[in-house]
Amino acid sequence: MNVPPDDIIELRSDTFTLPTPRMLEASLRAPLGDDVYGEDPTVRELERLAADLLGKEAACLTPSGTMANLIALMAHCPRGSKAIVGRESDIYVYEAGGASVCGGITYEPLPHQPDGSLDPAAVAEACLVDQDDPQFALPAVICLETPQNRRGGIPLTLDYLDEMAGLARDQGVALHLDGARIFNAALALGVSAADIARFGDTVQVCLSKGLSAPIGSVLAGDEATIATARRIRKMLGGGMRQAGIVAACGIVALTEMVDRLADDHTNAARLSAGIAEIPGLRLERHEPVTNMVFFTVEDSRRTTRAFIEDTARRGLRVEELGPGRIRAVTHAGVDETHIDRAVEILTEVMAQPSLGQG
Repeated sequence: MNVPPDDIIELRSDTFTLPTPRMLEASLRAPLGDDVYGEDPTVRELERLAADLLGKEAACLTPSGTMANLIALMAHCPRGSKAIVGRESDIYVYEAGGASVCGGITYEPLPHQPDGSLDPAAVAEACLVDQDDPQFALPAVICLETPQNRRGGIPLTLDYLDEMAGLARDQGVALHLDGARIFNAALALGVSAADIARFGDTVQVCLSKGLSAPIGSVLAGDEATIATARRIRKMLGGGMRQAGIVAACGIVALTEMVDRLADDHTNAARLSAGIAEIPGLRLERHEPVTNMVFFTVEDSRRTTRAFIEDTARRGLRVEELGPGRIRAVTHAGVDETHIDRAVEILTEVMAQPSLGQG
């Protein structure tokens, strides 16, 4: 079944968002300079805007969230120390082991609880090592992700973040927040992004997911840490020259695309309600918290992969995230009509006699 490209409904990720016309226009008109010299005025404007929105002293533009997270870990961790991370966190699962390869940092992965949090007792235990024993990698940073991607896009509560910030202080380690979708988390909690970011010593925010910029993430923190981050960014190859072309899109993302994330949450709820009515599909949560819907295929005649391939042939793209778990992510590229058509496609696929076994 050949589906015209313009008719394909893309729900694999909100990374498939495209820059808006306003972003493209802003890129063409942006004042430019050499950002490695700190002289690109549009980059400086973006960084100041991001720092203000997150309640931090300073911010640094990076090409990607992976680099921003890596820079944060390297800024907080001496070589040979360890980062305490979630076993299902993006930092641990999807970022190519960069902290170990580039920073000489050991990961200590801990299991996530159902709500995406890490057990504070387990984190405290991971921090308790004999400082005088040369056998141990000393803890340097705790990494939390909010909303937690592989646990259903669930934001961590402010009470939990407050508890973990206190734990980090007590243990003498830093707290880094992977807040790639922090504005989704803030919307779901009914707070500002700064209300979440204040608990972290550093926070990473992605501009190219739901906010629709074509490239870029921002790392924010105190002045000293961000000064260190700029040096590490250069070392990793992330120093860009006339980066205002990128930053201009980021400014539009932060000023025009944050409020519209509510549409994505509404569409995720609409999709979830539709899936709930389809025999053979089981939702993980009947009411998604942000813009992610997770479900499984409960039909012995159908493999998850065959199901995904069949939906793709009909013009709907979803993807497996964890064995047997299918994720659908709403974003600026889909509207109510796309969601309704997605439900129709899922219904059609499940009504087939069989999808085969692979």
